[in-house]
Amino acid sequence: MAKLEGKTIVITGPRKAEEMSALVRKQGGTPWVRPTQGTMLEGFERLEAEVDRLLEAPVSLAVWTTGMGLDRLLEAAREAGKEQAFLRKMAEMKHAARGYKTVNALKRIGIRPAVRDDDGSTAGLLRSLNASGNGLAGQLVSLQLHGDPAPALVQYFKQAGADTMELMPYRHTPPPEDVLRQLAAELLAGEVDAVAMTSAPQARFLFDYAKRNGLTERLLEVFANRTWMAAVGKVTAAAIAEEGVQRIIIPEEERMGALIVELAKHFGKESGAAE
Repeated sequence: MAKLEGKTIVITGPRKAEEMSALVRKQGGTPWVRPTQGTMLEGFERLEAEVDRLLEAPVSLAVWTTGMGLDRLLEAAREAGKEQAFLRKMAEMKHAARGYKTVNALKRIGIRPAVRDDDGSTAGLLRSLNASGNGLAGQLVSLQLHGDPAPALVQYFKQAGADTMELMPYRHTPPPEDVLRQLAAELLAGEVDAVAMTSAPQARFLFDYAKRNGLTERLLEVFANRTWMAAVGKVTAAAIAEEGVQRIIIPEEERMGALIVELAKHFGKESGAAE
């Protein structure tokens, strides 16, 4: 028997939802796509201004939190005819990176970060920054955000005596209200076996909806007793845990395919135990 046979898996990420759905079907499950985040890609006019800020500012350390963010800025520099200036500036600065996709994006332009996280999370990046012993007092740090504020990083650099310049190449926007309403109703009706989340904002938008509608305790009860949460990596898992969910499945490899495989293993073991 296929490991996800009879299981309904909700996919909350809008990106690669079709590929993830195909993997769920391959494992015998039923995928429901319920995007709980939107992503607003900024126009090139505004992004060119972000590129100019980076080119003109005396940045000592550039912190990158997503490969997508770096790629967007590079693309904007290319569109504006400033790609070579952008690459020269990048070569002059030290870099810190969170996540393997970010490290790979830097590698594509010939840069190896001086500091990188130890586990794919913001907390891991902070640990590595602490261990690096870089003197940051009086320095300017550029901080590429990933659609949301990063108060822990901002506070860290403030305490280190550094100034920060925030870059936000894209923003996460709420999904349509009716999608959140539908998903909440399906969860409360016991129709979902697992929710697969691929980014922190997906958890935030779902539970923001729950808070606005007085559903938080009921949803947490569902996740405690009926439905499993699954997170693609530690950053997403931390955001889910912050909302009060305790049962979270996390694959060792932070990839969407690995997330579905881990779910299949989990339910396969449950099925075997039941037999």
